[in-house]
Amino acid sequence: MRLAHFDINRNEVHAMITCQAGHDARQQIGDMILAEKELSQRLGMNAVFKRYLLSDATNQSGLLPEHDHCAVSVIQQAPLNGSKAACLVIYQQNASFVSIGNGAWRDNSGRIWMGDNGSVPAADSKTMTEGYLEQLGDILSASGGSLKDHCVRTWFYVRDVDNNYAGVVSGRNEVFARHGLTADTHFIASTGIAGQCADPTRLVAFNAFADTALKESQVRFLYGNTHLNPTSEYGVAFERGTAVDYGDRRHVYISGTASIDNKGNIVAPGDIVAQTDRMFENIAVLLKEGGCSWNDVAHMIVYLRDTADHGIVSRILGERFPDIPQTVVLAPVCRPGWLIETECFAIRHIDNNEYAPF
Repeated sequence: MRLAHFDINRNEVHAMITCQAGHDARQQIGDMILAEKELSQRLGMNAVFKRYLLSDATNQSGLLPEHDHCAVSVIQQAPLNGSKAACLVIYQQNASFVSIGNGAWRDNSGRIWMGDNGSVPAADSKTMTEGYLEQLGDILSASGGSLKDHCVRTWFYVRDVDNNYAGVVSGRNEVFARHGLTADTHFIASTGIAGQCADPTRLVAFNAFADTALKESQVRFLYGNTHLNPTSEYGVAFERGTAVDYGDRRHVYISGTASIDNKGNIVAPGDIVAQTDRMFENIAVLLKEGGCSWNDVAHMIVYLRDTADHGIVSRILGERFPDIPQTVVLAPVCRPGWLIETECFAIRHIDNNEYAPF
């Protein structure tokens, strides 16, 4: 069992719990859940979001707790260290969430985390994507917010991404257009990646984070124009990154980022080392634009198309980022030529009396 965590001011902690190979799924997942509870008690904090990454979600999801007090996501993306499970947990001090249905939980400050949601009927990937986003829009509207102004981050996990991602793109584009999210306004930071939930009939799983108390002035979008092109140039609708300022901290959400140049071309096709280098260079540019650096990264998830690349990538990660809570999972990227993609989340302490503390 390996547990790495990042905390700021002792009131927000991001932890990545990774298992060791060699035991069966029941033992590994049981140890992981125990480690998660012990960390919560040691910190004196409650979890606000958990994402379990499993090697076989259909058979292993039943080993997880049936009830929890925060948003939970269970995704099949096999950890590539040979284990059967890993878990990302975000803890916050004095956090108290209530379930508002459809996998969504809201706190007293108006923040909403959406985890697994089985209420959108199984269908093609376009229809399911539209259903998730419209449902989130309805939840935000009922909470005094909107999809356009208050959704900060989304995740789409797509079964057989090479064939079904186009439906996600189409469905998202159509919903966003209806809600005023365009290339002339803004989109939402996002990851669209291969992954699947426990139900084998469902082509898309969805998670989201929103904050209905946000003011427009708190939010800034990141583009990395020297290294990356606008996503709308190749027909997709998401932001490369988003920075959100509170009175005591800045949160920077970096979308799934791959080896791409500012013309939209894949950099170094077929070369995992060169693609990894360019990917991290792109992320560094976005972090800098958001006023952060790698030292501020609270967690990262690395997605690989080919398990044979894990040894190389693991070595690079160990050399460059040994202290960042992280895991590497099997998850083909949405464009076949991309061998690797990474998403991350950064936190930096700031003092800004214009806004309330987080």
